[in-house]
Amino acid sequence: MNERDIMKNSRTSLYYQLLVLIVASVCFISSCAAQTSSDDPGTKAPISACDAFMDNVTTRCEQDLLFVESNGLPTTHNMMVGIISWQQQVPLPQPYVGNNAWQIPLNPVLADNPISGASDLFRGAIALAVNGVPIFNALNNRGDDAYLAGELDQWGGHGGRGDDYHYHIAPTHLQTFVGVDHPIAYGLDGFPIYGLTESDGTTVVGLDEYNGHFDSDGNYHYHATETYPYINGGMRGVVGYQDGQVDPQPQAQPVRPAGVPLRGAEITAFSQTGFNAYSLQYTLNSETYTVNYSIVGGTYTFEFIDPAGNRTVETYTKGAN
Repeated sequence: MNERDIMKNSRTSLYYQLLVLIVASVCFISSCAAQTSSDDPGTKAPISACDAFMDNVTTRCEQDLLFVESNGLPTTHNMMVGIISWQQQVPLPQPYVGNNAWQIPLNPVLADNPISGASDLFRGAIALAVNGVPIFNALNNRGDDAYLAGELDQWGGHGGRGDDYHYHIAPTHLQTFVGVDHPIAYGLDGFPIYGLTESDGTTVVGLDEYNGHFDSDGNYHYHATETYPYINGGMRGVVGYQDGQVDPQPQAQPVRPAGVPLRGAEITAFSQTGFNAYSLQYTLNSETYTVNYSIVGGTYTFEFIDPAGNRTVETYTKGAN
């Protein structure tokens, strides 16, 4: 091969390598654009949903699910005060973390057969507030309106049978923190729940039996209302279902047996007295009683003080119940 042929082959090889590099670069740029395009619903939904939750909770987005971790206790308000129908439960922090975190679909789908909260879903949560507190059906596990029964505090929540705090009506006070243009909660089917007005502050009209409707862009969402069902009236979207509740969902971890109703009692005060330490006061027959409780490691100590100052202490170990 002469010198001219060698130079010709070298130029051909160089042109070929350059062409391959250009094609590869174009493919890489196109791939990145496809992954970051603002028109891609797979990138828009996670950012919006993750940013909706408040700083006291931890969120992560994986594929088509939003995972929310919290201890189930609010940081924006007091608890328990105002309850006049009490089963002697108190709020305890719950381990809604890791494999026991809340799971919310990022791309919700309307169900062909929605589940009505008027006749089902009496167990477990149906939504999650943006402060990390779960929201249960407005009807309790007996099918009664928990609000009208006097079971709820001034914020719409109470301690459940597992000493797990949760709401039964919409936490509308959260609009003060997130604004009317942001959801105050998400249904466990993934559809957002707005407050008492539309996101632009206008009056809400045309809600269906699930307390939801479509916006002008054809997107479905729920609303809070001051009358039943107060919050999403069931699952308008596709969810897993088992044994009368949305599945999967985190499980509270009780450390003591469920309480029984204390007729005539009214909770008048509640405060956090230290790290994982709380005090609750209630009146019964015009006399004041106190329940102090604290958590140290895996030990839960409850101190009950009667009007005469007599003290009774109960101790429970996590995982022993």
